[in-house]
Amino acid sequence: MSASTHQPIPITLLTGFLGSGKTTLLNGLVRQPAMSRTLVIINEFGEIPLDHQLFSATEDIELVTLDSGCLCCAVRGDLVRTLRDLPGRFSRGGQRFFDRVVIETTGLADPAPILHTLMSEPRVARTYRLDSVVTTVDSVHGEASLSAHFEAKRQVAMADRLLLTKDDLAGTATRTALHERLAALNPGARCIAARDGHIDAGEVFGLDHHSGAETAAALDRWLAEPAPTMTGLKLAEPIDTAPASPRTGSAVDKTPPPHDTRIRTDSYVLDTPIARVRLQTWLEFVLSVMGERMLRIKGLLNLADETAPTVLHGVQHILHPLTELPEWPDDDRRSRLVFITCDVPRHTLDNLMAALY
Repeated sequence: MSASTHQPIPITLLTGFLGSGKTTLLNGLVRQPAMSRTLVIINEFGEIPLDHQLFSATEDIELVTLDSGCLCCAVRGDLVRTLRDLPGRFSRGGQRFFDRVVIETTGLADPAPILHTLMSEPRVARTYRLDSVVTTVDSVHGEASLSAHFEAKRQVAMADRLLLTKDDLAGTATRTALHERLAALNPGARCIAARDGHIDAGEVFGLDHHSGAETAAALDRWLAEPAPTMTGLKLAEPIDTAPASPRTGSAVDKTPPPHDTRIRTDSYVLDTPIARVRLQTWLEFVLSVMGERMLRIKGLLNLADETAPTVLHGVQHILHPLTELPEWPDDDRRSRLVFITCDVPRHTLDNLMAALY
């Protein structure tokens, strides 16, 4: 069946630190029937580009390379032009040859600017939608990479899925330590072990940020530990807008271990429904205060006078349009909000949340 030209094309961002096995994993994925009619964009970085030569395309897969620099730096304009031109370049008779796009980044790429580009460029946002951010992590060397390279932490913190490569080569203690580290950095991301470079494509694609089941499942993982329940607090102190070292964790403060304190995941449960007008004003305020320090914000919200939940998803200072789901995924009608931030102390978020009511 030919692809519809009216439905937004899903994009999966495949990232992961140097040597974590992105290309090997992608080679295994594209051989699966579920991956037919996929267009792969590989971002090369270096004087002699090799990654696209290591990628084995099939007759149902299209390949495009971007080799003028790292996507998160100089070549975002190239990415926009490439995505803009793809439907015309890979189509015939008005029908596209592809139904989804996978973008493989360089090992040093920061996902945030790329997501910002996907969400903020009008021509791109009209044609495509973000399906998921998938990050590969080397089970053997992953913890060392996380300790030595801040880029690796950001890649993990912004992921919807964490794919653990070389898992069969790591010892039990190494795997356990890595799982604990990943859970501290991003408790909402599901970890899946890929053995011999193989993983079911259904575990990676079709996650869709606007899916109620997926949103609820991720929020449940983020909120697996107690989160503060707020019923309409008042602003207790002036909001601190400058970067600062986070406070030490408490029973409800999910602060990562000391070596990861720059990146935090903080979650909130709200008993009281939120007025839509108040929410819009509050979101503008939050984005102005947080800026690029807010890596991601996700939420399932109970808005006053609405019977169905609303999905909130943003990257840095760009928000997806609020989307109403057909129904609540479970019996819990409380609003749930999760922030993934960099250099933002917990008390700043507490005060921002208090300003919501």
